[in-house]
Amino acid sequence: MKKLIIVLTVLISTVTFAQNKNEKASLEVDGVCLMCKSRIEKACLNTKGVKSAIWDVKSHELKLIYDGRKTNLKTIQKSVVAVGHDTKGLEATDEAYATVHPCCQYRDDAVKDDHKD
Repeated sequence: MKKLIIVLTVLISTVTFAQNKNEKASLEVDGVCLMCKSRIEKACLNTKGVKSAIWDVKSHELKLIYDGRKTNLKTIQKSVVAVGHDTKGLEATDEAYATVHPCCQYRDDAVKDDHKD
């Protein structure tokens, strides 16, 4: 009986850890074009623990799947901000924003207008 309880405890704890491994989240990230998409997704995927990052140009929604044991949403946001893209919670520094291609300068109204369908 004791062995059965130990085995059940181990199985339950293993299942619990497995469920917390992959977390899903989405956040808003500013950008205007496919070059932005590439830069944003690459920044996320270069963050340890991020398994999937898909940014939608029209909605500005970044969908993420990441290992919650290795990273968190704040760390991923910092990676995106470091390459010059604002998120809902964090803003890129002027230096980081200046590194994006002139076509990608989403803070400029003229650039936004150029990318409208």
